[in-house]
Amino acid sequence: MSEEQPAADTPQQRRTLWIVLGLNIALTVGFAATGSIADSSALIANALDNASDSLVYVISLLALTRSEAWKHGAARVSGVLLLLFAAGVLFDAGRRYFLGSEPLGAAMIGMALVGAAVNALCVWLLNRVKQADVNMRAAQTFSFNDFVSNGGIVVAGGLVLWLGQAWPDLVVGVAVAAIAIKGGVSILRDVRREIDEEEQSSAQDGDGSSRG
Repeated sequence: MSEEQPAADTPQQRRTLWIVLGLNIALTVGFAATGSIADSSALIANALDNASDSLVYVISLLALTRSEAWKHGAARVSGVLLLLFAAGVLFDAGRRYFLGSEPLGAAMIGMALVGAAVNALCVWLLNRVKQADVNMRAAQTFSFNDFVSNGGIVVAGGLVLWLGQAWPDLVVGVAVAAIAIKGGVSILRDVRREIDEEEQSSAQDGDGSSRG
């Protein structure tokens, strides 16, 4: 029966997702522009990451007023999108490795610091939401992963400036992809666990009704 009930939709959840969506769209534009100018795999990776996050937030907003089954499907899409994003980042890093690149360390550091501040705000906003469902937890995973990857870009930018080489940028690009893979798998496991718990609860309710 719980599968057919509409998902809880609170003004706080909806308002928070709209704010986080707007911030992620702004970061997508900022990382893409800076990454192109700075020839940085890590910044481009974060632009793609924020773009996929934005799409997932739109799905999460739609899921707020849908059934539990629809919510689980939306969360699955979120996890798969993260895995697809990771594949795209790995492809770009490989392309830059073989064709060469000349990333600008200072631009990497500056944009990453802006991104870290925005993602820290997103994490704080999302953690304030009470009774977070599977899609809200997915959003929390995205923002925290982005915050961690921003820190890695700061370090990579410093190494690029110090060593005058491109490999730190490529390493962080691959690391961002690895974080995305971990996050995607975590979301898919969270969905599976929640479905299993609901099925067990339904089975127990059915046994109780039959005995009654």
